[in-house]
Amino acid sequence: MDKKLAPNHEHIDDGMIKLEVNIDNMSGEWLGYVMDLLFDAGANDVYYTPIYMKKNRPAVLLQLLCTKQKLGKMKEILFTETTTLGLRYYPLTVHRLQRTFTEVVTKWGKVTVKEGIFEGEAIQRSPEYEDCRKIAENNSIPLKKVYEEVWKVLNKQ
Repeated sequence: MDKKLAPNHEHIDDGMIKLEVNIDNMSGEWLGYVMDLLFDAGANDVYYTPIYMKKNRPAVLLQLLCTKQKLGKMKEILFTETTTLGLRYYPLTVHRLQRTFTEVVTKWGKVTVKEGIFEGEAIQRSPEYEDCRKIAENNSIPLKKVYEEVWKVLNKQ
């Protein structure tokens, strides 16, 4: 789902598919390329987990989430761009939180903070990585110091 068009309210999304495939005999560079293709084609999430297959062969488990409407495109990418000969998929329900964005002002500048809202209450908060990264680079300070400062400001609010 295009993030710009995604609903920003708490909701249950029961039209999702989880697709997974075991991949061996494939270069790591190809895996990054495949991930980019899947995201560009509309995957909501893509991730890899190291696994061992029969005969103790190292491999990668690729898992992705997408809408039912995107399943055909995801299968096409996986069959044409990976070494797999088969894949598994099944329906999945996703409970998505409402997201709100606020700004906090640190001694180095503003940082956007994303909040997850569950049943009307903010239960998750996370500073935006890119804002923190830019501050760390521009001020030649460790990234973790930026995060610490953001949390210090948030805890005073």
